[in-house]
Amino acid sequence: MTIAINCWVLRQKKLDGIGFFTVNTISRIIRNNPDVKFVILCDKNYKENYFDFENVIHKRVFPPYRHPLLYFIFLEFVVPFVLRKLKPDVFVSAEGFLSLSSNCKQLPVIYDLNFEHFPENLALKNRIYFKFFFKRFAKKAKRIATISEYSKKDIIDFYGIAENNIDNVSCGINSDFKSLNHEERNQAKGKFSEGKPYFFFIGSVHPRKNVNRLLQAFIKFKEKTDSDFNLVIGGSMMWNNSDIIKTYESSKYKNNIKFVGRLSNEDLKLALGGAYALAFVPVFEGFGLPIVEAFEANVPVLTSNVTSLPEVAGDAAIYANPFKVDEITDGLVQLYKNENGLIDDLISKGRIQKNKFSWEKTASLLWDSISKVANE
Repeated sequence: MTIAINCWVLRQKKLDGIGFFTVNTISRIIRNNPDVKFVILCDKNYKENYFDFENVIHKRVFPPYRHPLLYFIFLEFVVPFVLRKLKPDVFVSAEGFLSLSSNCKQLPVIYDLNFEHFPENLALKNRIYFKFFFKRFAKKAKRIATISEYSKKDIIDFYGIAENNIDNVSCGINSDFKSLNHEERNQAKGKFSEGKPYFFFIGSVHPRKNVNRLLQAFIKFKEKTDSDFNLVIGGSMMWNNSDIIKTYESSKYKNNIKFVGRLSNEDLKLALGGAYALAFVPVFEGFGLPIVEAFEANVPVLTSNVTSLPEVAGDAAIYANPFKVDEITDGLVQLYKNENGLIDDLISKGRIQKNKFSWEKTASLLWDSISKVANE
């Protein structure tokens, strides 16, 4: 059997959510199936060793995948040509993009449909491309893999795909995260928060991550509690952040808000493990990896009560409506007051909830989905 996998998401950049999913699942699938031949389609500048196994061939393909016009050229001209030569049993797309002009059996991983709910959060050229093509990709696919029951229902509702043709393969937990001891927690506070306790947000600073309302809620938290807590924001600045900048600059508490940018894996492990709590209240998520990473680090969680997040966090988090600043503030205050052993209770429940998720399980479920397509 030969499986071709589009891994352009890994093109010479630090891993994000989709990148972590791709590396963790595909590497395990390859290792667990040594008798299967895998062909990794990647950027010509790809130099990583994520998939350096004896049963893997790397196929470096032009053009660079940087613009909707290049998406189209790559998927409708280059990919069909490559697939005709390779004759794989299945073409798997780790980014959800398929070739409409290829007759090869195809399986996309569609993580979420944020662009259908909040199209204004995408640049116009990407918005047009996604809204036009993704419903066609979904209908072209032999099967679809996704990462939550919420996303599965969304794909059914938006694109009319039969439920039995969609597989929820979930997500795992990145193993770098662990509970920190007292000395390590003090090191984290010293490095990221001037020695003070802090709430921590991790994710791209993008409109759907709801950072502006989180800032507003934190400012209200400071007014209500007069505490010495800081808010640490980890992640790359994306899109138009004028509202965030305005909220930050106009606040008398801006010295208590720390933008630390994109963190290395080691710094992220330290920053999350040293946090008083994770404050992660996006308006939309297909899964929400930071939640299970916080569970792994024994850090309590405040998150949103929308989309996939209650499904992922279960009873191990405090919830808030992400569109209501006062509810987010109330969640921060609850964590700060820690009445009736709230934090210990959340951490204990998080230890149980996290056992539902592992990359081995996700890789096994994704391989089952690929195998169904190959055997049709």
